[in-house]
Amino acid sequence: MHKQYPLTTVGALVTGPDDKILITQTTKWRGTWGVPGGKVDWGDTLEQALLREFREEVGLDLHQVRFALLQEAVNDPQFIHTSHFILVNYYAHSQNETIIPNEEIVRWAWVTPDEALSYPLNTYTDTLVKHYMSL
Repeated sequence: MHKQYPLTTVGALVTGPDDKILITQTTKWRGTWGVPGGKVDWGDTLEQALLREFREEVGLDLHQVRFALLQEAVNDPQFIHTSHFILVNYYAHSQNETIIPNEEIVRWAWVTPDEALSYPLNTYTDTLVKHYMSL
């Protein structure tokens, strides 16, 4: 019998030079907006995976990476297929706002946290933005 286990993923709410945050719309979250991120590869630390995913998805180098919060997504209909994720969320900073999107990124925006809440965010990003605003 094949066992399945939750996938560990990393993502970050990133501020740019003017303190706006980056949100993205991807092909994986059924039209909702979120933050860049992805799976942790075998042998990667969480931070290594985060830095790699941001370089791959949006072309940004991250600095001042710090833990934000932990969330869990179990068979959430917001995601394009049945999955169980452990979402390790971070806060980070980028020294530039030039996005070089990969094929997963449909649209992106640098917005204030208040502006972000007016977008159709997935529930995990909504929680992350509100957590950030409460600091």
